[in-house]
Amino acid sequence: MDDCCSNKQTELVQLAANAAQRRVLLMVLTINAVMFVVEFTAGLFAQSSSLQADAVDMLGDALVYGLSIFAMSRGAKWQAGAALVKSVVILGFFLLIVGEIIAKALHGVPPSSPLMMIFGALALAANVTCFALLWRFRKLNINMRSTFECSRNDVTANCGVLLAAGGVALFHSTWPDIVVGGVIACIFLRSAISVRREAWPLFRAASG
Repeated sequence: MDDCCSNKQTELVQLAANAAQRRVLLMVLTINAVMFVVEFTAGLFAQSSSLQADAVDMLGDALVYGLSIFAMSRGAKWQAGAALVKSVVILGFFLLIVGEIIAKALHGVPPSSPLMMIFGALALAANVTCFALLWRFRKLNINMRSTFECSRNDVTANCGVLLAAGGVALFHSTWPDIVVGGVIACIFLRSAISVRREAWPLFRAASG
């Protein structure tokens, strides 16, 4: 009887933890989806590579969080597989940003620094909220660790957009926007490599 009660208690704790994870992931998914629309539209009007790059990352994060919800209760193999998919998504955004930066360097005009500042600050506030919501789950499993990695990248990227806005206003040049866009791309590349390096051995072990 004691063992039975103990097992039930463990199951209830696990269910409660899963419910909490799902609720938080749904919240951050919604925040990122809304901010993608807002920030990407602002990036088009501002003609800002860094703002558009940050917005596209918001869309990627919304997809990543949806994938995390899907894999959450499906065991180690699914969670490691979800993390591997996230690494591919992050790498895809790295390539997309690099393409945007090259186009901007060849044909770009200085972006609107006030719009960059306003919407960069709004995106930072949204991502700090997501970061805080995910904080207590950051070491729970590979699925949540890779999700937290995405959120941490977002906060860094937002700070970069604000720095770019200041540089554009100070130098009246498109290059601060291009440089920060490049730094954001490098962060994505590092993150993609880091997530894949951790997830691949776990995926192989769970598949064996």
